[in-house]
Amino acid sequence: MSYRRDRRSSKSALFDGFDKLEEGGLRSSSSFSHEIKEHDNDKAIDSLQDRVTFLKRLTGDIHDEVESHNRLLDRMGNVMDATRGIMSGTMDRFKKDT
Repeated sequence: MSYRRDRRSSKSALFDGFDKLEEGGLRSSSSFSHEIKEHDNDKAIDSLQDRVTFLKRLTGDIHDEVESHNRLLDRMGNVMDATRGIMSGTMDRFKKDT
């Protein structure tokens, strides 16, 4: 029991006077706290801007890649159609010969 009492008293001695800071009792600490919050907000905004820029570049790269793949698939489709035509002609010739 005395351990708890000693612990509480040492804790209160360690943080003595900080309760006024939390309540905004000192003007300088209040403005300092406001500056810290503004600084944290600015850092968060910068971080979000960096993320948005990164995501914008990433989506642009994905768009370019999709368009490239679509062009490749279109060319492959055209080649397959041409091949189908050639194979169809070849099969028609085989049918005539047999």
